[in-house]
Amino acid sequence: MTPTKIQVLEAAVELLGTEGLRSLTHARVDKQAGLPKGSTSNYFRTRAQLLSGVNDWIAEHDLASADDIATAPRSAAELVESLAVGIEVLTGPHRVVTAARLTLFMEANHNPEIQAAVSRTRTVMERSVMAVMARLGATDPFSAALALMACGEGIILHRIARHDTTDPRPLLRVVVSGAIPTASALQHGR
Repeated sequence: MTPTKIQVLEAAVELLGTEGLRSLTHARVDKQAGLPKGSTSNYFRTRAQLLSGVNDWIAEHDLASADDIATAPRSAAELVESLAVGIEVLTGPHRVVTAARLTLFMEANHNPEIQAAVSRTRTVMERSVMAVMARLGATDPFSAALALMACGEGIILHRIARHDTTDPRPLLRVVVSGAIPTASALQHGR
């Protein structure tokens, strides 16, 4: 990928994450990136292509962490801590990218191309979380993964939309301890 295309994508993510979907125009991306007029359209001829490119850029970075999710936690307590730290990073230092991702999720409701791309990324993430849940002894790894992901997504949504700073650990412990029989001591903070 060329340095200019990276500049375009980073500028587009910044606009989506700070100003919302309406801000995403070729001219605004060019200006945000400090590039000559028409630079964005050299890579993404239409707005739909630009949205798809941004989604793919974010997904590429998300999927790079999927392997870490699948192999890192060796216990239910480590899983809770890992997820909590991840949520704090996604809603703290990476807040703009997370807000851009959520904007794309909403656009997926109206855009079949974005919906397909979001679904592909979700499937890979589900498999990674399901592998962790199976390795840690969940009785139903698939349902456990979906429940844990729904909990995490809800926490992230509230942190972005409402600036909620509630510690995610107690909520994550409830879900993890409900899914992994040997993790019931987690619910009591032990």
